[in-house]
Amino acid sequence: MYQFIFCLIISTGICLGQGVDVDKQHPSVPVVIGMGATHAELEKVRSQVQADLIAEAVDLPQATALLKALRPDGTWPDIDYADLSRTGFDHSRHLDHMLTLARAYRQGATVNKKKLKKAVLKSLDFWLANDFICENWWWNEMGTPGRMIDLLLMMDEDLSPKQSEKGMYIAGRANMAAFGARPGGDLLQIAAMRAKQALYYRNEEEFGNIMGLMGREITVSTGRGLQADMSFQHRTDRVISTLAYGVGFAKSYSYWAAKTAGTSFQLPEKATQLVVDYFLDGICQSMVYGKYPDPGALNREITRAWALSRVGDDMAGNLIKASPYRNAELQVIVQSRREEPVVFEPKDAYFWHSHYYSHQRSNYFTSVRIHSDRASNIEQPHNDEGILNHHLGDGSNFISVQGTEYSEIFPVWDWQKVPGTTVVQKPELPHWKEIAKRGKREFAGGLTDGRYGVVVFDFESVHDPLKAKKSWFFFDKEYMCLGTSITSTSSFPVATTLNQSLLKGPVRVKGRFSKDSLLRQGIHDLTEVEGVWHDRVGYIFPVPRSVQLKNTSTTGNWRRINHQLRYDRSTVKMDVFSLWLDHGIQPSDEGYEYVVVPDVDEAAWSVYEAEPVLETVHNDGELQAVWHKKLQLLQAIFYTPGELKHHDLEIRVEKPCLLMLQLQGKDITSITVADPTTQLESIQIALNGSYQVADPQVEVRWDPIIRSSILSVSLPEGAHAGSSLTVDLGR
Repeated sequence: MYQFIFCLIISTGICLGQGVDVDKQHPSVPVVIGMGATHAELEKVRSQVQADLIAEAVDLPQATALLKALRPDGTWPDIDYADLSRTGFDHSRHLDHMLTLARAYRQGATVNKKKLKKAVLKSLDFWLANDFICENWWWNEMGTPGRMIDLLLMMDEDLSPKQSEKGMYIAGRANMAAFGARPGGDLLQIAAMRAKQALYYRNEEEFGNIMGLMGREITVSTGRGLQADMSFQHRTDRVISTLAYGVGFAKSYSYWAAKTAGTSFQLPEKATQLVVDYFLDGICQSMVYGKYPDPGALNREITRAWALSRVGDDMAGNLIKASPYRNAELQVIVQSRREEPVVFEPKDAYFWHSHYYSHQRSNYFTSVRIHSDRASNIEQPHNDEGILNHHLGDGSNFISVQGTEYSEIFPVWDWQKVPGTTVVQKPELPHWKEIAKRGKREFAGGLTDGRYGVVVFDFESVHDPLKAKKSWFFFDKEYMCLGTSITSTSSFPVATTLNQSLLKGPVRVKGRFSKDSLLRQGIHDLTEVEGVWHDRVGYIFPVPRSVQLKNTSTTGNWRRINHQLRYDRSTVKMDVFSLWLDHGIQPSDEGYEYVVVPDVDEAAWSVYEAEPVLETVHNDGELQAVWHKKLQLLQAIFYTPGELKHHDLEIRVEKPCLLMLQLQGKDITSITVADPTTQLESIQIALNGSYQVADPQVEVRWDPIIRSSILSVSLPEGAHAGSSLTVDLGR
């Protein structure tokens, strides 16, 4: 029913900015007061929710200052109550101030309780009398109603009937008929607010209905919402939203799953298990050690202060309370988020619906983000946030050992030097309204067996006349980055950036003419470089080459990346490390080759450089391939049907694809295949030698003419098209 009402609202044009009155713009549907005797289980849940709200930490000096600053009319002098714009609405601080004072009051703060109560009610009366509505629907239907119901639950019996009624009217704008309650990330958050409204008025029927809705909403979608690959998409642009709307989705569900566990309102076990899977295999796999957000998985939120801060353990803890399913893995996340020592099992994941790959090890994390003609390059800069994000999805490759390498760096960043990307270095970026565009090429995707993997990006810039074929090959202690066919007709130079992070400690460079050089701070144009080391990450160039390096102070401001009112032009100064390759102006068929070795000290870096384990087998427009000597692992990207010969191994493919072969001696023990276009139903692969396969997805026949086994592989289809298939082989 709520979907029908939602469609009706959209079809009748009831939306912000069309001259209709407030009630029609953001209709309130207040919960009615519950009838009959109070349900004991409902009362228990109500008390627990109230306790959670009250228990949040309060800064007592701040509460005291707010109490003193409150004016007789219930306002604070430092808040602009006139600006109702999309980028303004300073009024939100008024709401937060009320919550701070209410918590201080309920926690029995040493501040005068009588004055605290009076201040809360006075500031509430001011809001109720004005009922502020701004240009941003989110505040009107989520931000303000959510804070209002939290305040009502905390103050509870201290409120007059009139205050309760008016407050619930405002809270009632968060309802299942609201614009924001569309399928995707916001629906469950609004449902959670609705559940609190039902608890406040002790409406058992409404609370039960909302819990039922939550359970039904947890499902894999082919549109907005949770995807089959355990990523999350909020809109129809096919852009990853796992760490934004996807967190709100899972957090809302997990909270109520924990609160209703063991009651008649308990959420379905099947739904809870799916949320656990999504949390562990989607959310945590998009974070450094499951606790620091990966910049590569973010959109406009990357330009908010503290966007990369360590997250709390509440969601994992709630899921443990809700179900015994995968509790041991959840406990690892709890320990990690509490900064307790844990060991992460090696795990790779490619999210084929969202063009994102993550590579998690116990001592480092890295990722790659790409785009294709199946998706936009990046999210739109909604509400004027993320206004320099033009190249964030152009093959970004962030590297983390501690998890804090990029903390708060973005105001001073060079946004045309996003780690991993190949970008035309323009005098300035296009207007932020031009950021999000549909990708241009279809051959973009990834392959993984769950431990190792490959990413390919047949890249054509949506902003510049630039093309390149880029790839990443992931192993345990290192990974290889290859680029080829870099071609541009722009009159500006093209650069491939290896990293741009906070400068931490010394920077060392090795080259043919310098065995070990400790660089002073500055901007350096270096030639014949064999390797660079900084902040426990080594960069190795198998073929010595010229590189550009910057290790010096850089200035900027938050306003240049985010136009929300709370961000100003105050100068931010940080020391930055930046390493890039200059391909020059109008390069034609240029390329690169480098190895990244995370979590190594200077001595280990030197040893690794002297004893390389990776070999570039091919790096051209038809084939890119890497061989790992110790792991006996061959990874290959076939841009065209073709053949690969390496030592005694011969491989032929009839269609472009990604392949990974595990060898033991001269025998292939397993093969992993993927179609980055997501369009193929099957593929034939010829392997020299006689092999047997016991897998229903693969048929094998022997070709005596070419003395090869011909594998006819049925590739994943439907929602799993683009995912990887791993098959064991035997003689």
